[in-house]
Amino acid sequence: MDKVLKRTNMCGELRAADCGKRVVLNGWIQKRRNLGALIFCDLRDKTGIVQIVFNDTVPAELFEKADKLRSEYVVGIAGEVRERESKNADLATGEIEIIADELVIYSEAETPPIYIKDDDEVSESLRLKYRYLDLRKNKMQRNLAFRHRVAKIARDFFDTEGFVEIETPMLINSSPEGARDYLVPSRVNPGKFYALPQSPQLFKQMLMVSGTDRYCQIVKCFRDEDLRADRQPEFTQIDLEMSFVDVDDVLDIQERFLQKAFREAMGVEIQLPLPRLTYDEAMDRFGSDKPDTRFGFELKKLNDTVKDCGFVVFTGALEAGGDVRGIKIDGGSEKFSRKDIDKLQDAAKAYGAKGLVWIRVNEGEYASSANKFFSKEEFDEIAAVFDAKVGDLILIVASEKPSVVFDSLGFLRCEIAERLGILDKKQFNLLWVVDFPLYEYDDEEKRFVAKHHPFTSPKEEDIPLLDTDPGKVRAKAYDIVLNGVEIGGGSIRIHDKDLQSKMFETLGISAEEAQLKFGFLLEAFKYGVPPHGGLAYGLDRLVMLMAGEDSIREVIAFPKNQAAVCGLCGAPTPVADAQLEELSIAVALNEQE
Repeated sequence: MDKVLKRTNMCGELRAADCGKRVVLNGWIQKRRNLGALIFCDLRDKTGIVQIVFNDTVPAELFEKADKLRSEYVVGIAGEVRERESKNADLATGEIEIIADELVIYSEAETPPIYIKDDDEVSESLRLKYRYLDLRKNKMQRNLAFRHRVAKIARDFFDTEGFVEIETPMLINSSPEGARDYLVPSRVNPGKFYALPQSPQLFKQMLMVSGTDRYCQIVKCFRDEDLRADRQPEFTQIDLEMSFVDVDDVLDIQERFLQKAFREAMGVEIQLPLPRLTYDEAMDRFGSDKPDTRFGFELKKLNDTVKDCGFVVFTGALEAGGDVRGIKIDGGSEKFSRKDIDKLQDAAKAYGAKGLVWIRVNEGEYASSANKFFSKEEFDEIAAVFDAKVGDLILIVASEKPSVVFDSLGFLRCEIAERLGILDKKQFNLLWVVDFPLYEYDDEEKRFVAKHHPFTSPKEEDIPLLDTDPGKVRAKAYDIVLNGVEIGGGSIRIHDKDLQSKMFETLGISAEEAQLKFGFLLEAFKYGVPPHGGLAYGLDRLVMLMAGEDSIREVIAFPKNQAAVCGLCGAPTPVADAQLEELSIAVALNEQE
């Protein structure tokens, strides 16, 4: 067996100042080129790539050994750093090379099924199947190191602020509020199941009851829900809870953490205090409770302007208690063809919109999908609402359901910004959305459900509305939003047992059901509970945005695909009948499965 060369340097960290220095490097061969009297190899480790040169002055045995090298061979190399005659501006190490005088081949490699390079366009399914190769890419190594850095900054910051990191259980009782639980059968308690935690919510509140005062944890959470680019069945939270606090106390400490994280991890300075938008203002201006404020295209309300226009699409929506709103795209008249607008309309229909009224502002006239229904004077009034100028494009949605208007236009403004290429990934717009509704009405169940969770405290001034108009009660809840993505959220919790009972009553949760689902928490609340509140960040989402990635799978070592399957190990998989029998479980699948 070849000896292991004791590494003295990392490949990507060598520079011109190291010329004349003898170094020992370990890593993978990226590629090899034989020019007869010279053999060039690119050596790669997690820090980058450096060029290795074997010339014909070395012993013949060493030169022949170097000639056998192929991509992904794992080697150790020793030699002297010297200045390159032909510089490579594309490499951080492009001014130097290593003149090798020693080579150890630790292991050979077959031709890999995917290229080990950052700009490889291989399918994601192959990347996940061969994740151990995919992770060799410098970009992926940078992402994992960056994630580690952000997590360490969080731990260090909250430690200095008096938080104690405490682990909470992974096997808990099922409480299907929100997403579906992942269930774990119990062998020693046949017919009974644990649930994997969707969050440590109840346990961190128990820690506040216990007198811990300030708790934090970087913790795995599990939700059985439909997947998107920013969702995984298992994900990681930076979870926090504090006693004797109100909203401003929680937000202040989180702003200082975010400022520190961006400064130390990226060298980006975040100005404090962060902007705050109420939920109502966010919806009114952006059509979303997680608005992207890197660009304009803000929503404008047209109800008063068009209420007597005679256009049944608008008047019908208003008579049914609905809404008419629109957005203006500066210079959009020339940027979007009729075909482009038709595609936007089709996309808006996925959010419930029945159509899209468009208006092009031309010199002295208007072109519109509703030309025959409006006079020039009426178009003038609409244009004035948007302060529209020649060359602008106005897009309008009307619906008897205001939520459809918000969802459609909220989507369109972001979709258009994406198509125009005006989203700057190096711009970081952080903001708080506060004063969420405490409840939202579920049309299917015909009852109010908690907007966040049933332990969220209402604002004190809205408590009387619990009996008279629950839909107008505002919560002491807050989300932190970065570039249109919710990266965290939390609330001040209810600590008064009578108010908690009232909350359950409004949600239609009986005393018996509350005891069954949350009995241990309610029991603990009998013995003195401090005012408390907290927040949880989605660590994966936060790192994804900071790193400029579009998917959290780019910052997770071994993620699941969009079918919630691990491309590497194939989980979930069937298990042996003997295992099922041991757990007292029988599996019945539908015929199509």
